Amino acid sequence: MGNSHGHHHHHRNEANSYFPHQTPTPTPPPFKFGPSDHHQHQPAAQFQNNSTMSLPYAHVDCSLRALAGQAEGFGRLAIGGLHGPLYHVTTLADDGPGSLREGCRMKEPLWIVFEVSGTIHLRSHLSVSSYKTIDGRGQRVKLTGKGLRLKECEHVIICNLEFEGGKGPDVDAIQIKPKSKHIWIDRCSLRDYDDGLIDITRESTDITVSRCHFSSHDKTMLIGADPSHVADRCIRVTIHHCFFDGTRQRHPRVRYAKVHLYNNYTRNWGIYAVCASVDSQIYSQCNIYEAGQKKMAFKYLTEKASDKEEARSGCIRSEGDLFITGTQAGLMTEAGEHSMFHPSEYYPTWTVAAPTDNLKQVLQHCTGWQDIQRPADQPVAAQHQTRRRRELIA
Repeated sequence: MGNSHGHHHHHRNEANSYFPHQTPTPTPPPFKFGPSDHHQHQPAAQFQNNSTMSLPYAHVDCSLRALAGQAEGFGRLAIGGLHGPLYHVTTLADDGPGSLREGCRMKEPLWIVFEVSGTIHLRSHLSVSSYKTIDGRGQRVKLTGKGLRLKECEHVIICNLEFEGGKGPDVDAIQIKPKSKHIWIDRCSLRDYDDGLIDITRESTDITVSRCHFSSHDKTMLIGADPSHVADRCIRVTIHHCFFDGTRQRHPRVRYAKVHLYNNYTRNWGIYAVCASVDSQIYSQCNIYEAGQKKMAFKYLTEKASDKEEARSGCIRSEGDLFITGTQAGLMTEAGEHSMFHPSEYYPTWTVAAPTDNLKQVLQHCTGWQDIQRPADQPVAAQHQTRRRRELIA
């Protein structure tokens, strides 16, 4: 780690206030943000020594269970099936022995891996129970027909899968409701569902979505159910290093929740990039917004909370975002009535880089399903020793 530099960030609309347009040579290295001593939670940047652009989580493929507890952001506690045996998916059948559905319904912790590649046609929502890792590394598995439903569950990790072609009303690729928590969705490709790609509603919280590729879709991500569901104020979501690739809207659309967006690349949306609705707080940090025909990145929708007298929209704070190809931020003047969280109130560090052309290239090629080998499984005890050594080195 390099030296720590304290930055007093002024919240301005222009990305140039933070990172002037220059040829990105050498590439600005990623850095860790963490809290400083300033009362206003100004983040301090600790620059890493490496000069090449890399996404977070370089270490999680060193062994099978190295994913557990490694998410950045609100989903950082998700351990999935860390303490359970391996479950081997040996068939592409919708149900029955060796199927994904059978593994997901079991009540004990399981680390689910695939011995087959191909498409699983889901005839109904596939419910995932607590303490499960669905780990697609080493194979190419696509889910279609219906999607995953995370209902009243906790500690679920979903990694390296494809979702495409979900049909029917209320059919989302991944539906997280109600009251689920400690969820991490990483490195998945999602496209072309009849409803949403990822919906997080009805008091589900502490969720991270990272390194995912979203394409060929309309209503991409919804966070917060509807204006009457005021209990969704508990929702907290981190979305980082994702590629929203020509999807139409909802990157995400947010009601009530606290959402931290960083180092995402959103391009060529059809209506808007990010929407803040009733009482939401969206912290947009070092993202790249590249408009097509529709130029406005941020949209505000006013709705009335059932426990408030007046209708309100939400609040978006943009810090270090890059708006290109004529993109207009659409930032509202911050009103005093709107409160805004800072991520450092909830987690100590996260890896973020300047929103350069280099980051854009990396996100185009390194998000979504990846053709990578399934790592070897190490005993959990060895896993913890490795993590402890890493913490001591850091």
